[in-house]
Amino acid sequence: MAPFDEIVASFWHPTSTHGRRPPLTDDLVATAECVLGVRLPDDLLRLLRIQNGGGVAEQWDACPAEVNGYADDHVPFEHLFGLDLADRPGALTLLDTPYLVREWELPSPCVLLSGQGHFWVALDYRACGPTGVPSVAWIDNELGHELRLAPDFRAFVERLVPGSRVS
Repeated sequence: MAPFDEIVASFWHPTSTHGRRPPLTDDLVATAECVLGVRLPDDLLRLLRIQNGGGVAEQWDACPAEVNGYADDHVPFEHLFGLDLADRPGALTLLDTPYLVREWELPSPCVLLSGQGHFWVALDYRACGPTGVPSVAWIDNELGHELRLAPDFRAFVERLVPGSRVS
């Protein structure tokens, strides 16, 4: 496990531009928290201030996990949604969460960090409430299976490993 501060420096994929949004502003964070109805973790915002969404570097693109519908020993984390109010074609943003929760009948309250319809990595606010510290969960919508990946976002990031190292 690498410390969060070390991961921050190399978290983002160095060449991928898919899913990148314009730089994060304090006004956008305030608007997003109002729209989502939750307080976003400071460590998440720290990463999004460096780069507002996009591909995760290969050395951090998987999270070890129990057996699940994706793999026997991990779940993918190849991208992190950014924050953006503009309706731009392409990648999803954290602000798409309310729509996606309704569309895919996902547990709520949560904020979707990454995923693609059948499975998601999410901040799970069900136990802590909207101003608490959310855990990070894997939600396999197709199989109706959930896994708790970490007690908070920082611990989740510190558990990340290269997808090539697992399996």
